[in-house]
Amino acid sequence: MSQQDTPLTIAGVTFGSRLLIGTGKYPSFEIMKRCHEASGAEVVTVAVRRLDLKAQGEQSLMSWIDTKRMRLLPNTALCYTADDAVRTCRLAEELGMSKWVKLEVLGDEKTLYPDVEETVKAARILVKEGFTVLPYTSDDPITARKLEDAGCAAVMPLAAPIGSGLGVRNPHNIRLIRETVKVPVIVDAGVGTASDAAIAMELGVDAVLMNTAIAGARDPVRMAVAMRKAVEAGREAFLAGRIPRKAYGSASSPLEGLVE
Repeated sequence: MSQQDTPLTIAGVTFGSRLLIGTGKYPSFEIMKRCHEASGAEVVTVAVRRLDLKAQGEQSLMSWIDTKRMRLLPNTALCYTADDAVRTCRLAEELGMSKWVKLEVLGDEKTLYPDVEETVKAARILVKEGFTVLPYTSDDPITARKLEDAGCAAVMPLAAPIGSGLGVRNPHNIRLIRETVKVPVIVDAGVGTASDAAIAMELGVDAVLMNTAIAGARDPVRMAVAMRKAVEAGREAFLAGRIPRKAYGSASSPLEGLVE
């Protein structure tokens, strides 16, 4: 029986792509724009604290983002406290970027793991102020539940440390998060190549967000295409259902009616 798919819907907004993409570390703005187009992504995240607010025209990152096709998702990268993250989101709103925000509150500079206590604290404040909050978090289902209870529109557990390219380190917990919350689950951080994205999607998550895996590839545009196809393939495989794993071989051809 074929399982019908439903589109990715976040806070009542429907998207045709399950790949979300970033804007950092690209060799040039031109290549970044080509990657955005090749990926098919409809959501793009921008680090508010890295924006050069004095840049004009083609010197400005924002001039290379097709905001008619892609929804802006300003993020709070480089924030280490809830207060800093909240101020950054308010700045994004004042700049006219969006009230949709990717909330990041980091715990330390070495691992870039999230500080989940500060993340939950910031999420509660931002939701009360009317922001649509998509928080980067650990692969802990209890924290994911607290973020959902705080009113977040999605939860974004890491696959591995930001920029590590290690792939999904704890698939069991990603499945537990998928079972625990009703809001969309978007794997964020740690994807290194297309097979990592497919594995994440095969776990049943709703989408994948990535930046470095595309921006840092030898051929970023080709990797953007690969990631789009991997996310689509992983989703199809999840819906199709994998066969059970077996300890021993099992013949592919029927054994009945063999010529003796």
